[in-house]
Amino acid sequence: MTQATQNPVDIINARVSGYKDLQMLLVNQEGIIEQILPMGAIKADSRASVIDVAGYWISLGGVDLQINGALGLAFPDLTAENAHVLQKITKFLWDVGVDGFLPTLVTTSVEKIQRSLAVIADIIPCKRAGAKIFGVHLEGPFLNYQKRGAHPAEYLLPLTIDEVKRVLGDYAHIVKVITLAPELDPTGEVIPYLRSLGITVSLGHSQATSAQAQLTFELGATMVTHAFNAMPPLHHREPGLLGAAITHPDVMCGFIADGEHVSPTMLQILLRASYQEKGLFLVSDALSPLGLPDGVYPWDSRQIEVKNGTARLADGTLSGTTLPLLVGVQNLVKWGICDVETAILLATDAPRQAIGLPGIAKSQPANLLRWHWDEATKELTWQRFLG
Repeated sequence: MTQATQNPVDIINARVSGYKDLQMLLVNQEGIIEQILPMGAIKADSRASVIDVAGYWISLGGVDLQINGALGLAFPDLTAENAHVLQKITKFLWDVGVDGFLPTLVTTSVEKIQRSLAVIADIIPCKRAGAKIFGVHLEGPFLNYQKRGAHPAEYLLPLTIDEVKRVLGDYAHIVKVITLAPELDPTGEVIPYLRSLGITVSLGHSQATSAQAQLTFELGATMVTHAFNAMPPLHHREPGLLGAAITHPDVMCGFIADGEHVSPTMLQILLRASYQEKGLFLVSDALSPLGLPDGVYPWDSRQIEVKNGTARLADGTLSGTTLPLLVGVQNLVKWGICDVETAILLATDAPRQAIGLPGIAKSQPANLLRWHWDEATKELTWQRFLG
C-alpha cells in the first residue's frame, strides 16, 4: 500500500527492531527502504525530507498467519456475492496495523473450502488498498478427532494424499500453510508431498507424541499452530509435540496472547524455553466478529458468544478471539513477559520469517508503524507511519 512520495524521506533517530542502537532509514520517492544505517554513518540527503522520530520504535506492520474472518464474514463462508466484504476486511486490517495476512479456512465441507479458495484466488492478483493476502491457511480438515476443539467432527477427513488432492483441487498454488495432525498419516507420505507443492506444514489439533513430532519435523514440517491449544500439555516424561517444537531450532510456533487461550505465566515459560522471535510468532486467531461489538453471532451451523473479545460455543468451548493482532503485542509488554523490541518482532518480522518473507530491511516497502512506550502509564501504543 506504499505510495510514492514527492521527495525521498530520511527517518532519523529510530529504534528499529532487530538492529542495535539508533538507526536512520532512507526511503526513496517510490516509498521503498533504500538503506537502514546507524546514525551518523552518512550525511542526510539534501533532497530528502527529514523526520526525527526521537527514539521511537519503527517497524513494518504486522502479519497475521491465522485469522478466520472479520466484519461478520467467516472466510469459509466466502462466495462471489460477498467477496466485496473481503475487500473491506483488507482495509480494516490495514487500519489495525496489519500489512498482510493468511485468510484461514477452518474445517468445513470440501465444497465450501473449494468455493472460498476460488474467491480468494480471484482476489489475490487484484491491486487494492489494504492488507495484502499472502495466501491461504487451511486449518483442517485433517485433524485429530480428540483434539478437534471447535472444528465440526462431521467434516474431518483422513490424512492421505488422495484426500489432500481432493481438498486442494486446483488451488494448491494459493495455499501457504496447512495445519494437520501428523499421527493421522502412518505412511509419512503426505508431508513430503505438501512440501513439494511449496506448502508450509504446521502441526496442530493433534495428539502427536514428541517422537512422532520429531519424525514429522525431519519430513519437513516447520510450524506449530496455536501453541498449547488443541494439543497434549507439556509433561515431564512426555513433552509431546509442543516440547519437541520449542526445542527445535528450525520450527516456529504460533501463539495467541489474549490472556484466555494461554495464561500469561505459561506464555512467559514459552518465551523463555524457545528461541523467542526466532522460534515464535504471534497470531490473532480472530473470528468473524473481529471489528464488531460483543454479542452472539452465527458460526457455521452454530453460534458463538463474544464477551470481552473472547468467543465461545454454547457449551463453553473456546473457539477464538475478536482482538486484533497488535493487541497481543501490547499485552506481552503490559504483562511484563518480554521487552518492547521482542514483542514487536513477534508480530512483524517473526511471522514473515515463518513463511519465508523478509523482515524490515533494504528494498522493502516502507509500510511502517511508529511505536511509543510511555514509561509513566506503562502503555505501548502505535500508529501508521508512512505507507
